[in-house]
Amino acid sequence: MSDTRTTIDVLNIYPVKSCAGIALQEGLLVETGLELDRTWMVVDGDGVFVSQRDLPRMALVQPALKGEEMVLRAPGMLAMHVKLWGSGDPCRVRVWKDEVMACDMGDIAAQWFSDFLGRPLRMVRFNPWNKRLSNRQWTGDIEAEVAFSDGYPLLVVSTASLAELNSRLEQRGLPPVTMARLRPNLVLDGLDAHGEDFLDEITFDTPDGPVRLKLVKPCTRCTVPSVDPATGIQGVEPGDTLAGYRADPRMDGAITFGMNAVIADGIGQVLKVGMQGEASLRFDE
Repeated sequence: MSDTRTTIDVLNIYPVKSCAGIALQEGLLVETGLELDRTWMVVDGDGVFVSQRDLPRMALVQPALKGEEMVLRAPGMLAMHVKLWGSGDPCRVRVWKDEVMACDMGDIAAQWFSDFLGRPLRMVRFNPWNKRLSNRQWTGDIEAEVAFSDGYPLLVVSTASLAELNSRLEQRGLPPVTMARLRPNLVLDGLDAHGEDFLDEITFDTPDGPVRLKLVKPCTRCTVPSVDPATGIQGVEPGDTLAGYRADPRMDGAITFGMNAVIADGIGQVLKVGMQGEASLRFDE
């Protein structure tokens, strides 16, 4: 086991699952990850979540935090204001295989998303009384809670990994892509390309105590990275390029990019851009 230094280059949250993200200068760690990350979700008439996989135009929905509200904007739509801590009628929804209780955000929000995305939809908020857990097969002894994220509290990607991808795109005569396509929570600097694949834990010292993040599972990739966040149009890149070099034997040949992480210690602490951490390496892959 040896250590390496790394720095938080970017912090992101994605308040509404599968919509655009918000870059933060600092973020509070709560039980489910960074505060307000994937707190809201859009569902169909059966309460099943929808995403960019089926509705790529979701990438064009831009959230912003303003006081006690989240403001949602999208092309051709009036801005919609959502109370951060507001609740609504209880409802049951499904995200992947998990069924959980949520709060319906009302008819105005439902109409807004239905109008923009062109099918009947509703917006829901995660009910904090739920206890939705990450897969213990990967988290081991850590009971990691999640809100509406796919499966884990945090996604970690390095700047060098994106640089490697863009280098390969350039070699094929293709334009570069931005980190927005990969939707990480923490972007780390100071690692080699895909160095995050081999990290065990990252420890950040904060004024109120240490934060320990444990990287537990490679992030398998679907079609979302091939949605252009500027246009909301589904393409084939960088998916095709990733398929040429990121088939991961740890995940039975699935394409991976970045690592899912859980909070081993530090709930209630604040992570900040520029914060340096000590990362321990593992060599058991």
